[in-house]
Amino acid sequence: MRLIRHFEDVPPELKGAVVAIGNFDGVHLGHQVVLARAVEIAKAKGAKLGVLTFEPHPRSFFKPAEPAFRLTPFRIKMRHLQDLGVDVAYVLGFDYAMSQRTAAAFVEEVLVKGLGVGHVVVGTDFCYGNKRGGNAKVLAEAGRAHGFGVTAVEPQAGADHRVYSSTLIRQQLLDGEPLAAALTLNRPWEIEGRVESGEKLGRKLGFPTANIALGEFMQPKLGIYAVKAAIDAGDGLQWIDGVANLGNRPTVDGKHVLLEVHLFDFTGDLYGRHLRVALLGYIRPEVKFPGLEEMTAQIAADCEIARRMLADYRGPALREHPAAPLEDWHDGARQQN
Repeated sequence: MRLIRHFEDVPPELKGAVVAIGNFDGVHLGHQVVLARAVEIAKAKGAKLGVLTFEPHPRSFFKPAEPAFRLTPFRIKMRHLQDLGVDVAYVLGFDYAMSQRTAAAFVEEVLVKGLGVGHVVVGTDFCYGNKRGGNAKVLAEAGRAHGFGVTAVEPQAGADHRVYSSTLIRQQLLDGEPLAAALTLNRPWEIEGRVESGEKLGRKLGFPTANIALGEFMQPKLGIYAVKAAIDAGDGLQWIDGVANLGNRPTVDGKHVLLEVHLFDFTGDLYGRHLRVALLGYIRPEVKFPGLEEMTAQIAADCEIARRMLADYRGPALREHPAAPLEDWHDGARQQN
């Protein structure tokens, strides 16, 4: 997949694509239907499949003081889009100038002059331009005027009639319902990052942990989770069962939220390595114990519960792909970080 960070001077071979537009945070089932429709149109036209999205997420631009909220930070989102067959991702900077661009100017300057789109696919609730001046209907009218097609896809809902959305998934995670979130995403939700060096208290208690900061990931319900963690083994991923504590570690006076993962039957040094952690089941809230002895006994009990939950897991399958380096996706003419 090619990654283009600008809409000016787009290479000729990357113009004329069928382009799905949206934030695509989570790349959930609703997004996947939009992208599947774009795939169908691209194949019929013999065109490339493109996605147009923005970084930072517009919500971060307008409300920078809000806590982290993303289901899929940039690099992870790009990986999921690549998995769905996207040929080129146009990732445009969202800044003051972009926020002030009118709906008409966005179409003329970005879609027509810049990307030369052949067809655009959006959700029916799509809005764009300064003060959300454009919507799917306005875009269709602009498409007719400028010579490109527009397809608007209706919202998609699950068996419970709730519409798939990033907001729904965030609430499911805040409610401690990782399986419900997985069913909306069509894959387990993951937190990933570099393993940090900790105080090694878990090792002293007989339960060594790999520690990961949440970074840009949203903070789901704090507590104990049954997890599977993936290590890049060079020729593929090695998934290992485990249990994780997501919280402030009040028993030892922790100062910030951290994901601490204990991998079952694993020996080895993970410091500095990249780890993907899929949250598969919620066990209990985090609590403050009277002392380390009580905490250690509860950890042992949590491990047994986690083993049973993982053995009985019937949710969506884990994605087996390794984490591809972002540089593979950059436009070689204008690499930017």
